[in-house]
Amino acid sequence: MGYEWGVLTGGRECLTIVNMSGLLYITPLLFALASFPALPQSTATLVGVVRDGSGSAVPEVAVTLRNPAAGFTRQVVSGADGTFVFRNLPLQSYELVVEKAGFVGHAEAVTLRSNIPVERVVTLSLASVQTTVEVSVSDRAALVDPQETSTRAQMNQTEIERLTSQAGARGLEGVLLTFPGFSQNANGAIHPRGAHNQMTYVIDGMPITDQLTGAFANAVDPNIVQTVELYTSNIPAEYGSKTSAVANVTTRSGMGSGRVLGGSAMVSGSEFSTMQGLLQLAGERGRWGYSGSVNTMKTQRYLDQVSLENLHNGGNLERGHLRVDYQPSGRDTLRWNVLTGRSSFESANLRSQQANGMRQRQGLADVSAMFGWVRTLNAATTFDVTASMRTAEAELRPSVGDTPVTAEQTRRLTTYTWWNRYNAVRGSHTFKVGLDVQAFPVSERFTFGITDAGFNVPGSEGYISTLQAFDLTRGGRLFRFQKSRAGAMYTGFAQDNVKWGRWVFSLGLRYDNYRFLVNGQQFQPRIGVAYHLRETGTVLRASYNRTYQTPPNENLLLSNSEEASVLVAPDVRETLGGALVLIKPETQNFYEVGLQQGLFGRASLNVSYYHKAARDQQDNNNFFNTGIIFPMTLARIRVNGVEGRLVLPSWRGFTATVAATHARAISTPPFTGGLFIGNMAVDALSAGPFVIDHDQKLGLQSVVQWSGQKGWFWTASVRYDSGLVTNPSDPDEVALDPDHADLLPYVNLRGTPPRTLPRTITDVSAGYARMKNERRVWELGVQVANLFDKTALFNFQSLFVGTRVVAPRTVGARLRWFF
Repeated sequence: MGYEWGVLTGGRECLTIVNMSGLLYITPLLFALASFPALPQSTATLVGVVRDGSGSAVPEVAVTLRNPAAGFTRQVVSGADGTFVFRNLPLQSYELVVEKAGFVGHAEAVTLRSNIPVERVVTLSLASVQTTVEVSVSDRAALVDPQETSTRAQMNQTEIERLTSQAGARGLEGVLLTFPGFSQNANGAIHPRGAHNQMTYVIDGMPITDQLTGAFANAVDPNIVQTVELYTSNIPAEYGSKTSAVANVTTRSGMGSGRVLGGSAMVSGSEFSTMQGLLQLAGERGRWGYSGSVNTMKTQRYLDQVSLENLHNGGNLERGHLRVDYQPSGRDTLRWNVLTGRSSFESANLRSQQANGMRQRQGLADVSAMFGWVRTLNAATTFDVTASMRTAEAELRPSVGDTPVTAEQTRRLTTYTWWNRYNAVRGSHTFKVGLDVQAFPVSERFTFGITDAGFNVPGSEGYISTLQAFDLTRGGRLFRFQKSRAGAMYTGFAQDNVKWGRWVFSLGLRYDNYRFLVNGQQFQPRIGVAYHLRETGTVLRASYNRTYQTPPNENLLLSNSEEASVLVAPDVRETLGGALVLIKPETQNFYEVGLQQGLFGRASLNVSYYHKAARDQQDNNNFFNTGIIFPMTLARIRVNGVEGRLVLPSWRGFTATVAATHARAISTPPFTGGLFIGNMAVDALSAGPFVIDHDQKLGLQSVVQWSGQKGWFWTASVRYDSGLVTNPSDPDEVALDPDHADLLPYVNLRGTPPRTLPRTITDVSAGYARMKNERRVWELGVQVANLFDKTALFNFQSLFVGTRVVAPRTVGARLRWFF
């Protein structure tokens, strides 16, 4: 079958490629477009009609939309009137392919950059005996995105379902680790481009800026994801607060499913007594669509363990999601989203803590609700509003055997957000203007006391005199803290994507006004440019971003309190120039250059170099040995990095990606905000610049997936990490410590700087999907995480996160039914 090719961009054009002879053919589509509402926020809609050379509708045409580099493929069949529609699409470039027996096939490029519906009219010509098969010139174009000015990657639900993963409470962060730009840390923590965390998750337009790791909050369930897009540079001006990376998640929708009820049920099990259940439902009826899921898990290895033995580490997790779409009219679309999660788990013990009978537990609970409304003003303009609320609670419960300290905590963070967006397409311009308001009441309660007479002994080296009042073994009392405050942030932004020949310009400006424990404001230009070399399949890009990273709200009141400043040692006060300095937002200047390159019509390569310079660098500290993590800031950080991602789209059933990351992160004291209540590393941290624990020389992640025509599939994932920076502990002293001595073979404490040793972890999975009438009926899979049982450390006695051990080899299986 021959293909004819057209390159089309923008939002308002109605174009045909073959024998277009007037507005007669366009008119039906314009009526369809006028009656088809936009979808909320960060997804796009493509509508179209297929006709023959005489102008008659062509029904039952296979219409495919795909992005090979992103692994995205979706297919629909045109209706009796020749119309077709694709909903809930990520904002990017696609290849549209239209095929029907007896007609010459048609392919064209389509770029979707806003929630304004894009229309296409396709006219097919009859095939003849003389028709020759042509190679589509889309091979190069489909492998790169000529309008992309940032580093962005994407993964879809099929790829996510087939990924191997560790047993336990891992969420969407396990998916993000397959992209370049991240170094892996314990309990699901990931460091984007040398930052501590500072990520924003946008779930169907609802922003979540909480620290979503195992110890802070329940992570996003990857089972609800239809597509996830990751931005790590040239962040659009509509996103702020935490922008070291933005994960834009589009959840599964029941709209367009063609069924009132469908779904799946899954059960799985693995070592460490891990059991998991998942139920998913979706469907549509009339103007309504819905999708929902419930996910439960119970395991004896909930968090990454703190010693080679997995001690006191059980937990359970329940997560739920519901999405409802409603189209009351041809101009309006409404959406409701609810996310909820609850977990209860044991705090992992060291050997000494286990022997002493320490049995601390933690609990996390959250609920998020969102309402979104999109009004289509005309064929080129929309206005949308999103209102959301998220409440996250955390609890640490003490036990009788707590050692060397005991602690109890409850905290609650509620975030209210109101987003307003005006979207318009005018010629080569795609505009977006917005006004946002966010309010966040915070409450914290915390108690603390020393329970081990051998901890902080008067007269000993490292003795902290200010802690004596809270030494329960020497007649002291519990330290008590309780406070509630409320903050707000007010935002305005404007952004415009401009296409001019081979050039694309991304122009944005954001203004944030932050009001909480400190007040601040910042204008933030977000500028990017891309140039497309069509002849070689190359896209060159460069960008500059000014960002304003607001402090994390978790334990922020404690870290900024006069009450807690009494714990700061006198020599620390002297070294750092005070006991307490309020944490200010981090300001960053971020520069990047990069390129996309199509390779031999089979693969794509995306490479970038970046430099980040920031003031008031945000990080975390550990409240002695309590497991309470609180924020702090240092004077400056500079990060230089190189990244690359090679993607092999589907070829004979195979897909493959290889991601490489190098980052050099240098922090400069003194500490400029929060509490620094230990003194074991004051000299090192106040003497001059040092390599922080986010630094890693090399991270490599490769994923290979294969799906056969008879239902068999397998996935292999290999990750190499050269090692994060650790605390400069004395190896001779560690050798005498029964809690840590056996970990010395896995860390190089004599290095400059000291690091955990390199590790290579291989995960594999395989399975079989039973198909009937092109639908899955059931699916069986097995997986082995850490196939070669590699013993390794994420970090060791880190001043910021402590010690954590990589999970050993874990074998599991799952069974899933579809209905």
